[in-house]
Amino acid sequence: MVFPLAQTNVADSLEQAVQAVAPIQPTQMNESLWSLFTMGGPLMWVLLALSILAIYLIGRKWWTIKNASKIDPHFMKDIRDYLTDGKTKSAVTLCQKYDNPVARMIETGIGRMGRPLADIQSAIENIGNVEVARLEKGLPLLATIAGGAPMIGFLGTVMGMVQAFFNMSKAGNNIDITLLSGGIYTAMLTTVGGLIVGIIAYFGYNWLTSRVGDLVYKMESSTMEFLDIALNEEKTNSEL
Repeated sequence: MVFPLAQTNVADSLEQAVQAVAPIQPTQMNESLWSLFTMGGPLMWVLLALSILAIYLIGRKWWTIKNASKIDPHFMKDIRDYLTDGKTKSAVTLCQKYDNPVARMIETGIGRMGRPLADIQSAIENIGNVEVARLEKGLPLLATIAGGAPMIGFLGTVMGMVQAFFNMSKAGNNIDITLLSGGIYTAMLTTVGGLIVGIIAYFGYNWLTSRVGDLVYKMESSTMEFLDIALNEEKTNSEL
């Protein structure tokens, strides 16, 4: 009778040991995203508005830059052929076919053909500056969101901690963890919200800036190629 009792004690001990080392199941979060959003306080509405504005700016500028970059790779070759053959109207018609900065700059240059090369270059550069300003419109606001959203989130963090310590001071010796939960929620959620909005705006700004830089390089390259065409035409006319 000793052995069955010993086996029973061993089995009970093993069961208790397994229960002791069994992983604790994580509690399910009952809070919805909306309830978490409201726990973040009024600054979450500001961050929501900034996130919508940032996504709108990124989408609009991407579409603008994409359309501005659409041009036939043989565009400048066709312009050179038309101008060499004296078909100025055909060159202008080709420029008007495309709605992008490069075509508008070249069209302006064609309209100045016959004038000094410095005047042609100045006219093209003026149009180029206007086009670059149009492409960069909205990017400073996106950069402001990238820097301002995390700061708003940190402001919410400070406000949440102030709220938590205020509740502690009012409670006196009867401090309960529930008194701190509201302030901690505000502190953490606004920080997360501000960082998310800031990251989206930051990466969007840098990506769009690089796209604008690529397009500006293409504009400068086309300008130099056109000035070379204009210089050759000027030499040909002077020889005649």
